[in-house]
Amino acid sequence: MADQLGRFAWYELLTTDVAAAGAFYRKVVGWGVKDESTTELSYSMLRSGGTPLGGLMDIPEEGLRSGATPRWMGYVAVDDLDGTAAQIRRLEGTIFVPPTDTNIGRIAVVADPQKATFGLIEKPAYGRWKPGRLDEPGRIGWHELLAADRTVIFDFYRELFGWQKADAQTDPADWYQLFSAGGQTVGGMLTKFSSVAQPCWLHYFNVDDIGAATKHVNAGGGRILQGPIELPDGCWIARCVDPQGALFALQGARGHAGIEPSSASEVGWSAKWGGVASQGRIVLPKPKR
Repeated sequence: MADQLGRFAWYELLTTDVAAAGAFYRKVVGWGVKDESTTELSYSMLRSGGTPLGGLMDIPEEGLRSGATPRWMGYVAVDDLDGTAAQIRRLEGTIFVPPTDTNIGRIAVVADPQKATFGLIEKPAYGRWKPGRLDEPGRIGWHELLAADRTVIFDFYRELFGWQKADAQTDPADWYQLFSAGGQTVGGMLTKFSSVAQPCWLHYFNVDDIGAATKHVNAGGGRILQGPIELPDGCWIARCVDPQGALFALQGARGHAGIEPSSASEVGWSAKWGGVASQGRIVLPKPKR
């Protein structure tokens, strides 16, 4: 467990159609999906190569009534959930779900001071004991914070989890900030564009063939919002939305399936966000993922 502290250790999709979402991600990413519901909770487990990595569940009725929409949420492992929740309050974050015992471990659902939502988990019942490679197929290999202002939000996560800046760029004008957890570069932070409605975490799912995966996104009723775009290290990325409306991203090699061109509307969206994002990735030194 010590190797997971301060890292994203579990992922959960809250959705409006668990069966359809499970079939979609099984095809796009290759995850195994197994119903592990109990009399108290309807829950499906996601596995990569037999290893549990996340779950699928319906958005609670209370959440639907308050306007919650489908979304992915990453849980960061902590060793003192109550203490971390208290620290979030001191740092002017928000507690949506206080520390609670669940089927996946003791959890809390919180938000940073700019309202990007994430989870905390203590003693997870599933997941890896030791971090794997970031480029491992089927793994969630990158974590990107679309912040209201990335120049001020980093200190919140540094104080909370001990995250460190992972590159030499310290000028606030350099808008993409890499960060590391436990000595491993695991993601980046950028100030969101107006086309992104609210600050959020975007999680990247590793695939073997980005062309094949994006074709499955389109065929399965999802949409490609941006990409695929080639990064300087040869990796390709695409930002997407699933059929129920949850944002996610893909990353992987080009493969043999070919790259489908984006539609005119997708290109317009890409030009607003993707053009700058790609430039930022080129300017900043970035290890292979």
